[in-house]
Amino acid sequence: MSVDFEAIKKNQRAGWETGDYPRVGNTLQIIAELLVEAVDIHAGERVLDVACGQGNAAIAAARRFAEATGVDYAANLLAQGRERAAAEHLPVTFEEGDAEKLPFDDESFDAVVSTVGVMFAPDHQRAADELVRVTVPGGRIGLACWTPGGMVGQMFKTVSGWAPPPAGVRPPTLWGTPEHLRELFGDRVEWTGLNRRDYVFRYRSPEHYSEWFRRFYGPITRLSGSLSEADLDRFADDLAGVARQYNRADDGTVVAPSEYLEAVGVRRA
Repeated sequence: MSVDFEAIKKNQRAGWETGDYPRVGNTLQIIAELLVEAVDIHAGERVLDVACGQGNAAIAAARRFAEATGVDYAANLLAQGRERAAAEHLPVTFEEGDAEKLPFDDESFDAVVSTVGVMFAPDHQRAADELVRVTVPGGRIGLACWTPGGMVGQMFKTVSGWAPPPAGVRPPTLWGTPEHLRELFGDRVEWTGLNRRDYVFRYRSPEHYSEWFRRFYGPITRLSGSLSEADLDRFADDLAGVARQYNRADDGTVVAPSEYLEAVGVRRA
């Protein structure tokens, strides 16, 4: 089956440019801080944050005095990344670009990272090839990707029940499995750390979690806008049900762990 990846990316981009994703993405900053520490970023290193969104990992690298660059195809997210970096007086470069066609020369960066970003590129192999291409031999690649069995993986399954993904596109949560990373990168990357971590979602209630994602998480916001009032009520309850399923709080709030894979590797020469 021939898959039109360019058409898929056009639709994806429209999704990310809907809503206000940084209202969700900013809450995930701790994932980027942990990843940058795991990759052992040094001051002065050239670091690229791929599918950077509003710049979580690029900003984390710049806080450690690295020469940080973020790249994403959603202009509105890049604009917020620039605002965030300026507010912290951090010299981060943000460039518009496609994770499957990175606008950089071969071997341009000492470390290339992505926090729940590159996993959404529809052509998994091409995206992985690009990560390797722009990393210097001996440089590091660091990825944080949601796993299929975690809370976000379940949320994606719930969303897919309302809006099935394009035919021929593999699930993004495959990036959260060591087996898939080994398939994509082969012997080009030596994985030195493959650790499962939990990010804990904290919201006022399951209904608040559902509302927040429907209002701000672009692809879900876009889907919500296409539903009838009755279907929207059912979809809202389905999302709240995901939070209820993983919630460990007993006071009405949400304290729900979601598993992700933190992968750190070295590009072989």
